[in-house]
Amino acid sequence: MINDAISPLDGRYFEKTRALEPYFSELALMKYRTMVECEYLIALSALGKTALRKFSPSETKTIREIYEKFDDASYKKIKVLEETTNHDVKAVEYFIKDALAKTALKDCVEWVHFAITSEDTNNIAYALILSASLEKVIVPEIKIILGEINGLAKKHKDLPMLARTHGQSASPTTFGKEMKVFASRIEKQLEYLVAVKIRAKLNGATGNYNAHFVAYPRIDWLAFSKNFIHDLCLEPNLISTQIECHDNYVAIFDTLRRINTILIDFSQDMWRYISDGWIIQKPKAGETGSSTMPHKINPIDFENSEGNLGLANALFEFFARKLPVSRLQRDLSDSTVERTFGAAFGHSYLAYVMLLKGLRKIEINETKIKQDLMAHPEVIAEAIQTVLRREGVEMPYEKLKELTRGKAVTMDDLSRFIDSLKVTDKVKAELKAITPLNYTGLASKLAS
Repeated sequence: MINDAISPLDGRYFEKTRALEPYFSELALMKYRTMVECEYLIALSALGKTALRKFSPSETKTIREIYEKFDDASYKKIKVLEETTNHDVKAVEYFIKDALAKTALKDCVEWVHFAITSEDTNNIAYALILSASLEKVIVPEIKIILGEINGLAKKHKDLPMLARTHGQSASPTTFGKEMKVFASRIEKQLEYLVAVKIRAKLNGATGNYNAHFVAYPRIDWLAFSKNFIHDLCLEPNLISTQIECHDNYVAIFDTLRRINTILIDFSQDMWRYISDGWIIQKPKAGETGSSTMPHKINPIDFENSEGNLGLANALFEFFARKLPVSRLQRDLSDSTVERTFGAAFGHSYLAYVMLLKGLRKIEINETKIKQDLMAHPEVIAEAIQTVLRREGVEMPYEKLKELTRGKAVTMDDLSRFIDSLKVTDKVKAELKAITPLNYTGLASKLAS
C-alpha cells in the first residue's frame, strides 16, 4: 500500500488492483513506448530499402532486450531525461539512443524515431496496453463472474421464487432463471467486447507520411505501416490526422460500461435478496458488520462493487464523449485523459474482485424463498384467468380482479372461487392443482 497515495486504487485497494500494474502504471507506459520504438527500428532495418543497415539476429536481440529487461532503473533514466526535454516520448527516444550508443548499433542511433511523431508511438502503445489488459486481466475476471452466476443458475434452476414487477408480487419465476438472465446479458456483451478490433496508426505528424515520403518517395509506406501494425496484432488505421481517432477505444469503453451496468443491476438485486433473507451471508470470525450493532452482516462486497462500477462508468462515459473530439489535426487534451484509463479499468477490476468475494460467501435460503412465495397466492390469479379464457368463460380477468386486486387472499379463497365456477370438474381439478410453487412456466428450462 502507498500510504500517501491520492487515489484509493493505490492506497486502500493497492493489493487488490496489482493485476493491472503491468499495463497502466507510468512505468508500464514507458515500457510499452520503448517496445514500440524498438520494434519500429527493427522493422525499418528488415525493410531493407533505407540507408539503415540490416541487423544481425544478435543485434535484433540487443534491441529487444531494451524493453524486455525494462525495470525501475530504466524508468528512472527516462524520467531524468524528461526533466530536460519536458517531453516524455522524446525522453524515451533518448533513452534508447543512449542504450544503443554503448553497443555495436551505435551507428544506427539516428534511426530511432525516424520520420514518426510521438503520437505514432503513443497510440500504438495504448492500443497494446488496452489489448493486453483486456486479454490478460479484465475479460478473464468477467468470465469468472459469469461462471459463478451460471453456477447459481444451474444449481437453483428449479427453485421457485416470487417475482416482483413494479415492486409488487408477480407471476413466479425460479431463482436460477433470474440468475440466467444476468448471465445471458453478460455473455452477449462479452461477445461484443472480444470482437472489437483495436486500431492504431503510424503515419507521421499529420497523418500524411510527409517525413517518410520526403526521405524515401519510392517506398510503399502505406504497406509498411499496415504490415507493422498487423505484426503487433492490431488493426491498421491508414487514414487519420496526427492522432488515431479513438473511435474503437470508445467501442471498448461503451461495451465495458454496459457490462458494468449489468453488474450494477445484479449487485442491487443481490442486495435486495439479502435484505429479504433469501440469501444468507456466511459470517467470518473476527469481522465486524457495524461499529454499534453487533448482529449485523452487511452486504458490503456488493455495495463496494456497485460504487466502483459507478465510478468506472462515469470515466468510461467521459472517455466516450471526449476522445473522438480533437481540434483540427490534433490537440493535446486527449493525452491527459488517456493517462486515466488505468483508473477506469482499476475501479472496474476492483468491482469485479469485490463482487466475486461477495458471491463466494453466500448461501441461498430455499426455505425462506418458498415461504415468501406461498405467502402470495394471488400470483396464480393470472394462471386461473388464462385457463378460464381457454374454456370460454365470460370475463375471467374481471372476476379474478374483483377477487384479488388490493386484497389479501388465501389458497382457500381461491379454492372456493374455483368451486363456484361453471366449468367441468376436470377443469376445476386442473385449476386447483396450480400453486405458486409450480406456476413457473418454462423458467427451469430457460435456466438450464
